[in-house]
Amino acid sequence: MLPKRSYLLNAAYSWVADNNMTPYLLVNAEYEDVVIPTEFVKDGQIVLNISMSAVRHLIMDKEAVSFEARFSGKPMQVYVPIQAALALYAKENGDGFVFPEEAFTKAPTPTPPEPKKGFQLKIVK
Repeated sequence: MLPKRSYLLNAAYSWVADNNMTPYLLVNAEYEDVVIPTEFVKDGQIVLNISMSAVRHLIMDKEAVSFEARFSGKPMQVYVPIQAALALYAKENGDGFVFPEEAFTKAPTPTPPEPKKGFQLKIVK
């Protein structure tokens, strides 16, 4: 089965945003492949404001959360593998979801298809 975390993350984000609150994402900053501003990490975790007014090009899919944001005025591309997302909650009241522990299997990297050989152009008169 596919992990639940990506689905819960999307639902929590929609719920917080629909209530006109600010979605905060709690991230395990020590997880492999996390790309975050390390100067804001505390106790191995970081809290990221992922509201539409704070980030650009927000993508939340089955693999990760990614977006562009500014930290201390410097632009940065942030990447959080879905396994590193620990919770999503509203800044204003702390209400939200802590994601359950679950087993993640590493999907094999798909191999690109072989290019077709023998393609030829013909002159049409």
